[in-house]
Amino acid sequence: MTIDVERLEVADGKTIELDKVLLLSAGETVTVGKPTVEGAKVVATAQGEFKDKKILVANFKNKTHSSLRRQGHRQLHTRLVIDKIVGPGIAEVETAKKPRRRRTTTTKKEVTSDGP
Repeated sequence: MTIDVERLEVADGKTIELDKVLLLSAGETVTVGKPTVEGAKVVATAQGEFKDKKILVANFKNKTHSSLRRQGHRQLHTRLVIDKIVGPGIAEVETAKKPRRRRTTTTKKEVTSDGP
């Protein structure tokens, strides 16, 4: 699973542990933290930073003849790929990885021209 969080100071390819887990579910058992679940953590790998879509901020004051002022903002995010989830009394849950499709190699056919 891939999630996007606010910018973290983590280099690309490094692992990070998120220890503030609010809710943990494994099959039929659900553990709700008060405020967090003790001993639970999520291990993830950073995939890099990116900018989010631009949002427009508009300022306008009525009856003052102020012009409409617009300002754009793009928030920085870090993309994380979750490797495993560890909880108290629950065995380590490995996330299912999708099999990679291999590219099929195609050969270019030689074009012969029968010119005049």
